[in-house]
Amino acid sequence: MDAQLADVSLPSRLADQDEGISQEELALAARNHGIMLEALRYDVTPIGLHYLLTHYDMPALDPATWRLAVTGAVSRRLELTLDELRSRPARTVRVTMECAGNGRARMHPRPISQPWLVEAVGTAEWTGVPLRDVLESAGVRPSAAEVVFTGADHGVERGVEQDYQRGLPLDEALGEEVLLAYEMNGQPLPPQHGHPVRLVVPGWYGMTNVKWLQEISVVEEPFRGFQHRAYRYRQSPDDPGEPATRMVPRSLIEPPGFPDFMSRARVVRPGELELRGRAWSGHAPIDRVEVSTDGGRNWAEAELDADRPRW
Repeated sequence: MDAQLADVSLPSRLADQDEGISQEELALAARNHGIMLEALRYDVTPIGLHYLLTHYDMPALDPATWRLAVTGAVSRRLELTLDELRSRPARTVRVTMECAGNGRARMHPRPISQPWLVEAVGTAEWTGVPLRDVLESAGVRPSAAEVVFTGADHGVERGVEQDYQRGLPLDEALGEEVLLAYEMNGQPLPPQHGHPVRLVVPGWYGMTNVKWLQEISVVEEPFRGFQHRAYRYRQSPDDPGEPATRMVPRSLIEPPGFPDFMSRARVVRPGELELRGRAWSGHAPIDRVEVSTDGGRNWAEAELDADRPRW
């Protein structure tokens, strides 16, 4: 396929034409999981079915001693406890979140990494404090350019030991629905989803939504850390590419009929069949979906749900 490639920076190579999935990729696939496509039936994905990607080890954080530092180009350095965050006015936002590498295993050539098919997506209701309220309390200086988020997950990239970090332009960070989330689907964040607090940026790919958050730093220069450089759209390994930021329009269909165990090939009985699915975009609301049942030769317009939350 001629689709652009995302996240090819490490190990910085593409699979050879006949190269199969490696033991290392299988180990990643065993640690991480996508949604079961039949779970697309749920408007809000049950927590255990939401896709999951963990870059390093899942850190063990005690909510009683956890602190969130707000540093950098601010008038007042803050250090917030979980109780202090929870005492602030909260907001709940329903967000569909997708991994930027979703579909990677179907690319030709294939970037070597977590071998996603199409299931790296989920929709949750996140509850927390709007990030802009915390930044306003700290007093962002006029010289500020971006906000850098540091997680407690720690590992090695290209031989360099580091914490997981992502940056966000200041205007995006000040969006009213960007959250410091401490609940998922009405429950405290589970360990695998960033307990006790994570960042949620509606419309942006999953790697931006930093888990196990421990520091927010307002900086005066664009962030150029590894995770910023890694997630880019490229046509070749040597192409500097463009950053992957907001989710491009995408859709999935609930599998009809019933499956063969090994191949997942579907068996459908003769007769009328209703097709249902989900469509999402981080750029603009979805206002039309078309469906083909003959390999793209003909298309029919789908009926959209009347209640379609923005994200």
